[in-house]
Amino acid sequence: MLMATRISLSRSIHPILKRYPFSRSFRVPQSFPKSHPCPLWSSSFSFCIQSLHKSTSPSTCFSSLSSLSPPSMAAATAASLGEDIQGNPLLQDFEFPPFDAVEAMHVRPAIRALLKTLESDLEDLERTVEPSWPKLVEPLEKIVDRLSVVWGIVNHLKSVKDTAELRAAIEDVQPEKVKFQLRLGQSKPIYNAFKAIRESPDWQTLSEAQKRIVESHIRDAVLNGVSLEDDKRDQFNKIEQELERLSQKFEENVLDATKKFEKLITDKKEIDGLPATARGLAAETAKSKGHENATPEDGPWILTLDGPSFLSVMQHAKNRALREEVYCSFVTRASSGDLDNTPIIDQILKLRLEKAKLLNYNNYAEVSMAVKMATVDKAEELLEKLCSASWNPAVQDMEDLKSYSKSQGAFEADSLNHWDINFWSERLRESKYSINEEELRPYFSLPKVMDGLFNLANALFGIVIEPADGLAPVWNKDVRFYCVKDSSGTPIAYFYFDPYSRPSEKKGGAWMDEVVSRSRVLSHNGSAVRLPIAHMICNQTPPVGDKPSLMTFHEVETVFHEFGHALQHMLTKQDEGLVAGIRGIEWDAVELPSQFMENWCYHRDTLMSIAKHYQTGESLPEDVYLKLLSARTFRAGSLSLRQIRFASVDLELHTKYTPGGSESIYDVDQRVSRRTQVIPPLPEDRFLCSFSHIFAGGYAAGYYSYKWAEVLSADAFSAFEDAGLDDSKAVKETGRKFRETILALGGGKAPLEVFIEFRGRAPSPEALLRHNGLLPVTATA
Repeated sequence: MLMATRISLSRSIHPILKRYPFSRSFRVPQSFPKSHPCPLWSSSFSFCIQSLHKSTSPSTCFSSLSSLSPPSMAAATAASLGEDIQGNPLLQDFEFPPFDAVEAMHVRPAIRALLKTLESDLEDLERTVEPSWPKLVEPLEKIVDRLSVVWGIVNHLKSVKDTAELRAAIEDVQPEKVKFQLRLGQSKPIYNAFKAIRESPDWQTLSEAQKRIVESHIRDAVLNGVSLEDDKRDQFNKIEQELERLSQKFEENVLDATKKFEKLITDKKEIDGLPATARGLAAETAKSKGHENATPEDGPWILTLDGPSFLSVMQHAKNRALREEVYCSFVTRASSGDLDNTPIIDQILKLRLEKAKLLNYNNYAEVSMAVKMATVDKAEELLEKLCSASWNPAVQDMEDLKSYSKSQGAFEADSLNHWDINFWSERLRESKYSINEEELRPYFSLPKVMDGLFNLANALFGIVIEPADGLAPVWNKDVRFYCVKDSSGTPIAYFYFDPYSRPSEKKGGAWMDEVVSRSRVLSHNGSAVRLPIAHMICNQTPPVGDKPSLMTFHEVETVFHEFGHALQHMLTKQDEGLVAGIRGIEWDAVELPSQFMENWCYHRDTLMSIAKHYQTGESLPEDVYLKLLSARTFRAGSLSLRQIRFASVDLELHTKYTPGGSESIYDVDQRVSRRTQVIPPLPEDRFLCSFSHIFAGGYAAGYYSYKWAEVLSADAFSAFEDAGLDDSKAVKETGRKFRETILALGGGKAPLEVFIEFRGRAPSPEALLRHNGLLPVTATA
């Protein structure tokens, strides 16, 4: 799963990868591709169909869409286990996944039937394999894709519609799924066939994308243990099974610990300072918990650790004791009792190190870097440079907060603590820039934001996005479905958008994931390719009463961010499905399009097109826009250091840390934080127990990727600055080039080569430092 960028308390906590992204070609790791989540603390209609019903006949929106389940595959799967699964929605042919029909009871029989069929297909492939594309890669893609699509449906529903029954079903079949993936990833006939392709006279006739597929599979098969002897392979497989189980349990504990905290408040004085939006949300939560007469004005109110509630308290609650209670509850989630993730983390780190040793690496970070752009040394070098550039500005940030809070008579001014930082930062920002985030909400209604975002996509990339609600089944009534068309009106992709927070069943944060990828091999019914489908998930404030969802500016940034991920998936022109869209892209480059899109939130024309008062239609005042622009670098040093802390502790735990040694994981966090944080974490801070990015997702020894890709994305946006942001013709031409390179080439070409093809040179960190206001003044003259 791909998640949002930047870490700041002004943006929501983002869940971590639901499935591994196909960032490693078609490597078959311990779990299938997870979606791309946002970094922690990140912010963040005319129909194209003629009817609003599910249809098997082509419409203008899906005339060229291939069925996601090849009929022969679905029929064979159903037949393999008899009639008891004939009606199972996971095993039917479908144009779009039956998200509304899948229930927990379908998971066990469907996955087991599918695995039985795929096992037979794999045996057939191994028996008949030849070192050629039709006899090796194409049948392999069908096997990989079928499991990815079906497991993706199940795993997605667990992320957005979690139940105890669904968890139990997934837990039961997950070992069988992992066993098959390991069997596939360690297949020597397939591995040898790929090596034969590379050594054959036909090698030079392959396309660049095909060569990437071959090279990646050979590399990844080794990382999957194909070269290990029997005893070591058995040990490796046991490790993979246990890592999968532990990661699943880790994420469940985080979700349960987050849901467990509820603070009932009956005295309005206790929530003094909370804006009307936050009080309305707290009252709605209270209603859902049985307080039927709860109102925003008179309560009662229930506060939670879900992003919108937590952030409102941190930024606006005048009650310092309340802020402290909520903050401490947040940073100690999943660190005690039955939900304690500490032993899980210890075991994960121990097993990852054992896995690395089996593969003849010194540590797990080296395993992780084997499939990335960076090396351990290069990643550490980047973090050190950014830390050095951010430190003095961050120190000044803290001095500014102390001075301002003292001027306001705050008794805590000389001893600001973590639960004070965001409260006083918000007050200072309001004072310095006359910007009140809550007062801006009426200008950012979700419908207007989406209209403006789609208009921007049209201007930059020549695409048209139209609602297609009713064409595809959805998992919740608030989910929207869209059709993406090219300039000629031909559908080229689709995506779901699930915008609102639902803490009782939905993971927190924001992420994008693939539903299916573009593929030539998996096309049928006369179409040239199967079209890509994505989903975007956010957790913003839902509509309250008769008001639409009114967004904070950071929630706007989050939507732009996730849409950037979706664009790379949907606008790919790569027909080799194993490297189409986000598949096969090195993990530390995959955040480029998402972070790139965030820059447009500060572009005047773009912002003014979305910032319309939801009642009056009045545009955001020009002076407010200028203040937003000025505030962009507010506390940039502090926010940069926060990301650097997370990235640094991640690398430290996966390089130098010794599981079971004299130093605990919390000792490591404290030690790293002393050199990356102006105010170190509390002694009782157990943030690591909810650090899903590295313990339940794809960012292990890879969290640095956010900063690595931020260098790429800032430099990419600077190409538009160089062309002239006010020159519509130049912007359109640069956008076309961005689409034809960054968005189109997928994993079929090395990301550094793709960047150079777009930018004309290697990337430079200058634009990132300039955008964040961290360059010396002389360097910006």
